[in-house]
Amino acid sequence: MESGKSTILQGTLDLMVLKTLDAMGPMHGYGIGRRIEQVADNALQVNQGTIYHCLVRLVQKGWIKASWGVSENNRKARFYALSKSGRRQLDEEARDWARVSSVIGKLLALGERR
Repeated sequence: MESGKSTILQGTLDLMVLKTLDAMGPMHGYGIGRRIEQVADNALQVNQGTIYHCLVRLVQKGWIKASWGVSENNRKARFYALSKSGRRQLDEEARDWARVSSVIGKLLALGERR
């Protein structure tokens, strides 16, 4: 892994993919990974194999839909879009993330005991 880049926390990739599709509309897998890296100012490294495994899992859960289309490079590509159940899942996961990150923030703000 490149210096200065973090790996994605277990369980957060689904949330990031769902939010990316919510914000950007239908995208192909490579574009989703690149967009996450861009939003993170390249502080995160998104492994393309991991992103495609995530996309397959999200399709199986019914949270995203997949259809074939043509990419900006004029190549056949699979495009992914958020489904209605995916939008509900995104709302639920965003609430959970806000709650967990708030707790972590409180813990990090605690003074050190010696």
